[in-house]
Amino acid sequence: MTITKLETFLVKPRYLFLKMHTDEGLVGLGEPILEGRALTCKQAVAELEPYLVGKDPRRVVHHWQAMYRHAFYRGGPLLTSALSGVEHALWDLAGKAAGMPIYEMLGGPTRDRIKMYKGTSGDSPESAAEAVKERIEQGFKAIKTGPRGGRAARIVETPAFVDNVVETFAAMRDAGGRDFDIAIDFHGAVSPQTAAILIKALEPYQPMFVEEPIQCQDVEGMAELARKTHLPIATGERIFTKWEFRDVLEKRAATILQPDLSHAGGIFETRLIAGMAESYYAAVAPHCPLGPISLAACIQLDASIPNFLAQEHTSFGEDYLKEPFQFKDGYVDLPTAPGLGIELDDDKMEAMIDHDWTNREAYDPDDNSVIDW
Repeated sequence: MTITKLETFLVKPRYLFLKMHTDEGLVGLGEPILEGRALTCKQAVAELEPYLVGKDPRRVVHHWQAMYRHAFYRGGPLLTSALSGVEHALWDLAGKAAGMPIYEMLGGPTRDRIKMYKGTSGDSPESAAEAVKERIEQGFKAIKTGPRGGRAARIVETPAFVDNVVETFAAMRDAGGRDFDIAIDFHGAVSPQTAAILIKALEPYQPMFVEEPIQCQDVEGMAELARKTHLPIATGERIFTKWEFRDVLEKRAATILQPDLSHAGGIFETRLIAGMAESYYAAVAPHCPLGPISLAACIQLDASIPNFLAQEHTSFGEDYLKEPFQFKDGYVDLPTAPGLGIELDDDKMEAMIDHDWTNREAYDPDDNSVIDW
């Protein structure tokens, strides 16, 4: 079996899907996207095509090494995201050729179903509490929210802002109860000067984890925060490959890693990251605010690792897949079809083709300075 061509197409709301065609008629699926840089990522995938055409897709790790190392300028969000999506498609083809789900090729399942969580928010304590109740009615046992202080966090915050964040989270905790998981994501948009104060104030309500409490590049600063709190610190959506995650683990900056399988290097690279994390007694909760192909890759990884915590998602593929993932009582059962275990529905996808999504711009309402989002 050899690869004959790569086909990429933009998909609403902000995705990029890949079809990897072969001379035997098998097609591998991947999701090589960097949010807000879809066209650039599309071109990066096209630049990998000359290497891949004519090659046997089943030599997944060999091809990964060649594409990563022969680039000379290694890593970074764009090139690694392109490589990640290509790697999904290689594994999909390898699994389809072998007649096995990818998790079977990675040593077999370590669990029978995958715990899911989804973003949830509200503009007030009352609306946030109602949102939690809606998620519980939908079957969720875990959710994630953000710090709701009434505006974007400043470098140095007021007691009123902190009180607002805590009041909203407390209302969500009360609505969900003490046996319900609620994570909180600072999104790297909170300063080191404020993050420690917020974390301490949230401790009585025991979030499942505090995600990106500060910008993830400040690994030393995150490690300092981790030493100041009993709450688990999580990071990883903007960290790429085993080499960058090594720094986080060695400095004990986080005990929950969140690699994004469309950014961090793909399925097998994240399997290696999970193995490194296991040696530090750290858990893995893959980041996935993307489409169903990326989610399918995550689920294959989740099934194969012992230190899996919970899986983020935005959609179960209702607008994209012939058979969307079935969610019940907080979990998704393992797919049993070969490869990624999914099939795109071209009829459903007709209305989803093409987009011009761009990253949000955020400015301080008081002085118009740039703020993080």
